[in-house]
Amino acid sequence: MPANVRLALFFLPIAVLVAALGYWNINSPTDNASSASLIDDNSIDFFAQNTHTLQFTDEGSLQYELNSPRIEHTQHDDITLLLQPDLLLFRGTELPWHISSARSEVSPEGKEVELIDNVRIERTDEKGRPTILTTQRLTYVPETEFAHTKLAVKIEAANGITTGVGMHTYLNESKMHLLSNVRGKHDVR
Repeated sequence: MPANVRLALFFLPIAVLVAALGYWNINSPTDNASSASLIDDNSIDFFAQNTHTLQFTDEGSLQYELNSPRIEHTQHDDITLLLQPDLLLFRGTELPWHISSARSEVSPEGKEVELIDNVRIERTDEKGRPTILTTQRLTYVPETEFAHTKLAVKIEAANGITTGVGMHTYLNESKMHLLSNVRGKHDVR
């Protein structure tokens, strides 16, 4: 048998193996790409139902208590969606802020919480007087306890009702600043 034929027979199985691997590698990414295109960018990678969450401060007092009938996490943008969130924000005090909305979106790492539709924030002071704030959308920054909106706001307090458009709220200082079109109806005692 000539040397060229022996050399060809020696390399033929290797060439077939390389060709098969090349064919497999070329077709596999196409299959992966087609299956990846079937996955929705906002697909939910996990969810939980009837959740109850407690978080404590470093000193051991209650920071907040959160309830939600359903929580979903979207894989693509790392957003957590809460249905009907109901939050008692204690911040280590005995008089919590009670915050609720129809739904909310929590940004990656929890840096911002967007409360959406029927937003309600209420608090009772030391004398038992309630303050209720309502709006349709509110952004809350947990790290600084700052909340803001550009939409209409209504504040009901023991001495009257105040409305306005746009608001900045500092929950840790119990301050609310209405930005424009402020109107009030107050009872004089």
